[in-house]
Amino acid sequence: MEYSVGQVSGFAGITVRTLHHYDKTGLLSPSARSPAGYRRYDDADLARLQQILFYRQLGFGLDEIAAILRDPQADALDHLRARHRLLNEQITELRRLVEVAERAMEVQRTGVELTPEERFEVFGEVAFDLSYATEAHLKWQHSEGHRRSMARAAAHTKEDWARLMAEAGEWRHRLLTAFDAGAAADGDQAMDLAEEHRLHVTRWFTPCPTDMHCRIAEDFAADPRAFALVVPPSQQRPGLAAYLRTAVLANAVRQAPGVPPALPEQS
Repeated sequence: MEYSVGQVSGFAGITVRTLHHYDKTGLLSPSARSPAGYRRYDDADLARLQQILFYRQLGFGLDEIAAILRDPQADALDHLRARHRLLNEQITELRRLVEVAERAMEVQRTGVELTPEERFEVFGEVAFDLSYATEAHLKWQHSEGHRRSMARAAAHTKEDWARLMAEAGEWRHRLLTAFDAGAAADGDQAMDLAEEHRLHVTRWFTPCPTDMHCRIAEDFAADPRAFALVVPPSQQRPGLAAYLRTAVLANAVRQAPGVPPALPEQS
């Protein structure tokens, strides 16, 4: 079988001009010509083109491809190993750039317009996990509570954030003290701490009724990234997230006796 340059262009998804260039450089010259002088490609030509396009997709230059095809057994593996290393380096760099972009997005979403030095000074170890923040935004972006919370966050000054984090830090210290002392998760001390956290959310971000607080606590217990927003990993203890969840649920029952706390639906 022989194929015209137009047919090969359609098969391969490349332009006729590209095929002409490959012919001119000697990378892929057709095996035959028609009586009128038009290029005609056979199956062997198409197999060579397939190799060329494979290497092009990996980012090889035409000169490199020509060298590989001249002596594929000697050069192909070394070239592929080198390309593999380069691609992994590019992947690492792209991941870093994705993180930079997500960090910039999160700054815009929260409205925390602080310098890196100010952010470290205010937040210390407590920081947004970018993947969690992005997922949370996508999940709750149509929620009135989420929009209100983001708007309140955007309005906070550096001094507001400093007071907020100091208040959270003092609460966290008392939570850890209660947990380490073995205070019951559904006892008065733990429930009082849960209520303080609910009021903290209301004071600084958005009204937080008990059903909403229960959903937040479920997230703390289910996702370490969420719990890291209230207790940095360096201060966490095994079972602490579940302890806080139990305290929040018990407090919800205490706040509305006889009304079971609303929990998220199980998927």
